[in-house]
Amino acid sequence: MTSTLTSQTSQQQALEDQFGLADRVVNPEVLRNSVERFRERGITLPAFEELSNPPKYIAKDKAGDADPQGPDPRNLWRVHWYNDKDGNQVDVPEHVVLTKEITGIDSPILVLFGNRFPMITAHKVLAAYACLAPRLVTGQFDPTTHRAIWPSTGNYARGGVAISRLMASRGVAILPQGMSQERFDWLDKWCENPAEDVIKTVGTESNVKEIYDECNRLAQDKGNFIFNQFAEFGNHITHYFVTGRAMAHVFENYKATSGNEGARLALMTSATGSAGTIASGEYLKDTYGTKVAAVEALECPTLLKNGYGEHNIQGIGDKHLPIIHNIKKHDVVCAISDVATDMLEVMFNETAGIDFLRAKGVPEQILASLPDFGVSSICNVLAAISSAKVLGLGADDVIVTVATDGSQMYPSEIAKIKTRDFGGEFTPADAVEVWARHLANVPTDATLELTEFDKDRIFNLGYYTWVEQQGTPFELFEARRSQEFWTDLHKYLPIWDAMIRDFNAQVAAG
Repeated sequence: MTSTLTSQTSQQQALEDQFGLADRVVNPEVLRNSVERFRERGITLPAFEELSNPPKYIAKDKAGDADPQGPDPRNLWRVHWYNDKDGNQVDVPEHVVLTKEITGIDSPILVLFGNRFPMITAHKVLAAYACLAPRLVTGQFDPTTHRAIWPSTGNYARGGVAISRLMASRGVAILPQGMSQERFDWLDKWCENPAEDVIKTVGTESNVKEIYDECNRLAQDKGNFIFNQFAEFGNHITHYFVTGRAMAHVFENYKATSGNEGARLALMTSATGSAGTIASGEYLKDTYGTKVAAVEALECPTLLKNGYGEHNIQGIGDKHLPIIHNIKKHDVVCAISDVATDMLEVMFNETAGIDFLRAKGVPEQILASLPDFGVSSICNVLAAISSAKVLGLGADDVIVTVATDGSQMYPSEIAKIKTRDFGGEFTPADAVEVWARHLANVPTDATLELTEFDKDRIFNLGYYTWVEQQGTPFELFEARRSQEFWTDLHKYLPIWDAMIRDFNAQVAAG
């Protein structure tokens, strides 16, 4: 009996400490420090319910005259899918409908634009808020003493630094040294002390363990608070409700305006990365019966083949299975080559490429949106095309995905790719070749419709990272095999929202 109680206590402690699942005020003194700090700075927090439906809950002038790209705490009220490029609130999340002229398939692909998010022009700022806000209102994170450590392969680290600064605390970014220069340029401007607060680990996208190792080193200092997106369940829960509802809204809008009343939301695709965004597909599955495709790089086929390697689809990290990845609820694994994403990133941002696509009959609305696609965004679209072929989807089968960021984050990468692959100049002949290789015939040989055997195989892969390397209690790791575990997570969002409202009331009471 004592052993059982000890095990349960250990699991509960891990849920709170390691995975961010507190449903109570853990440290009242820390909470008081946060309230006082926010009162001094005039900061208030949006509830997750508000972020999931801004037209209903958030006044359009809530952010006032705050520069959407500036370090203004009012930008916390823009951390949602309902912004235009100027930071104005819109009634439907901005998106584009990709049609057969560019995809080659009958199924329309609805792509939500992540670069409408404030400060970092990428949707990872939502994940950062999802991780920090619960830790703050439960009295775990103290903005007056803690440094917020944000490990990532790119945008999440930037999002964490931005959210930290808006929430009156100091943020530290950890990311591989091989990431795009634009990411580091941004961090140099936003970090309090870039020499200390931007930590470059070895390698590129595929070197996630090295990031974990650095986090474990920093965690020895109790003044550092690690926000590991791969293990913060707030990341999963928030995307389930906030991003999932935004996707559902876009689909319902498409259904109402396209004249296709028989449309069904058949598929959602997402590069796995930290496995936060892909949780939105589970909301769609619960709502519409949508299938979910987990996407990775062909050069590092971790889910597909338990493989390894290195790739350049920046933002999707691999060689491990995040503990917040509910692979048992997903239906497809698709691997996309970084050769395709690299070359298409150039094509979508070169006059010769746009002219070629225009001649192919691609609508102007789609052409105008192509600069809003970064490399991982293109990866998501190619996976949608490949998965649609494998699943036999048709014109009434709608697919939804996200453009995680735009080409604005990749000028230096585009220049490198042009030099390496096109001799420094992208010509009309190059456009013909890239179209033929990477759009006209998107391959399906690395797309797998999962059986239960496949799902168990991938689930088991996570054991080596989380139990053997990171010290997760085995019983807690194994509990995730049941969907009851994941459904139980949904109770936290209304609890956190109530705590956020109470926190704001305490701030205002002063």
